[in-house]
Amino acid sequence: MATITDSKRHYHLLDGLRGVAALMVIIYHLFECFPADTWIIGHGYLAVDFFFILSGFVVGYAYDDRWGETVPEHKRLNVWSFFKRRLIRLHPMVVLGIALGVLTFFIQGGTRWDGTHVTISAVMIAVLLHLFFIPEIPGASSDIRGNGEMFPLNGPHWSLFFEYIGNIFYALLLRRLPTKLLTLWVVILGIAFAVLGVSDLAGYGNIGMGWTLEGVNFWGGLLRMMFPFSCGLLMSRVFKPMKIRGAFWICTILLVIFLSIPNLGKMNCIYEVTCVIVVFPLIVYMAASGTTTDRASTSLCRFLGDISYPLYAVHYPFMYLFYYYIGFPETWRTPGETWMLMVALAVGNVLLAYAALKLYDEPLRKLLSKRK
Repeated sequence: MATITDSKRHYHLLDGLRGVAALMVIIYHLFECFPADTWIIGHGYLAVDFFFILSGFVVGYAYDDRWGETVPEHKRLNVWSFFKRRLIRLHPMVVLGIALGVLTFFIQGGTRWDGTHVTISAVMIAVLLHLFFIPEIPGASSDIRGNGEMFPLNGPHWSLFFEYIGNIFYALLLRRLPTKLLTLWVVILGIAFAVLGVSDLAGYGNIGMGWTLEGVNFWGGLLRMMFPFSCGLLMSRVFKPMKIRGAFWICTILLVIFLSIPNLGKMNCIYEVTCVIVVFPLIVYMAASGTTTDRASTSLCRFLGDISYPLYAVHYPFMYLFYYYIGFPETWRTPGETWMLMVALAVGNVLLAYAALKLYDEPLRKLLSKRK
């Protein structure tokens, strides 16, 4: 979920699509606690894989030509300066997401989903682990929700954990690979990802691995990040734009359709692997080829891009409260009974994300950037 900086051409359409995907995640999470046959965004979790492709593309575009002795001094990067840039970009919203996770956990009553009380010391351990992105061990005392999440204060942060790993791999290894060798790397990862996804080793009936340390989730999540991230990086190197009109709307419609398709039963894993290997890279390529043609579309894409990361990073603590309200895991209330609250949550999270961006994230990043 990186952003493009400095004086290069800005891919506004990629910003816009990142925002569209973030909104789809919100809608998916609103329905996630209900029976699957009520979901209107059947594959919303695949937005994470789309984010990883975007991130690889944008990181490669923004930083690939800024390493080495031939780069002017004022633009040159080293590993440490790259890490500082990424920490300043990503971690402030992580901290805010943790704080909201603590707040909503105690509003909820400070108990696990099974009703057992959680000590304050266990919550503080969870906070400390989360701050340093150390995953929770399922069943540990600091697994404060009791369902094995890597980061129980803010579950979706599992993908940011893997995003950090992707950035480390990029700085230490991937940026050094010649394009031909990177292509081979992507092919090998793609084959491994397809085999793991289609075989459904996690037993979920989908490729939604990575959110816990149980079973094959860590390695599945790592592969789920490494293939699309590396694919996006390769695309940034070989990208040659094609002519396409209305790219943003075409790509938005395609993304919404592919994320909304309901579960396909025995074909579900094949469908999802196809989305990640074929469909999502094509959408990113098409969007990178297009341009905004007027001030309104540019402003829309900029707004969607601006709120995308804050929205993803801070929305889920309020989903926990919503799940608690509807009676999760038994689900006593239905979407029909709670649809007005669901709309309010979606709108409220967008407003919160924008406020967090303007009042907290941007000022803090500006301050930290001056001191780096």
